[in-house]
Amino acid sequence: MSKKVLVVDDSKISRMFIRQHISAKQPDWILSEAATGEEAIEMINKEQPDYCTMDINMPGMLGTDAAREILAKYPGIRLVIFSANVQESYQEEARSMGTILVSKPVTEKSIAQALDYFAGV
Repeated sequence: MSKKVLVVDDSKISRMFIRQHISAKQPDWILSEAATGEEAIEMINKEQPDYCTMDINMPGMLGTDAAREILAKYPGIRLVIFSANVQESYQEEARSMGTILVSKPVTEKSIAQALDYFAGV
């Protein structure tokens, strides 16, 4: 079954890496990208993806603020937050939103964690 995934990160290299690895594991999934929290909200309103990966530190709106807004409007979306800063306060914030925090830099292992979360494992 084809799923839609939005990859949100201000780093084009990170977005490309995440997309390539998700596509390798789930070739029938439809992937799109956003570079900011504001752009992510706009795209989610338009495309209504099943899943989303979100960087925390982006210009303008923080990823956590965008994630909170997205999850308030679309509580069924499975969202994973990527961050180089995995301090306990960020982990607690992710849990309070009903999501998980995965460490950066993005690796095959961290993408596998996201895919497991998307699958509900």
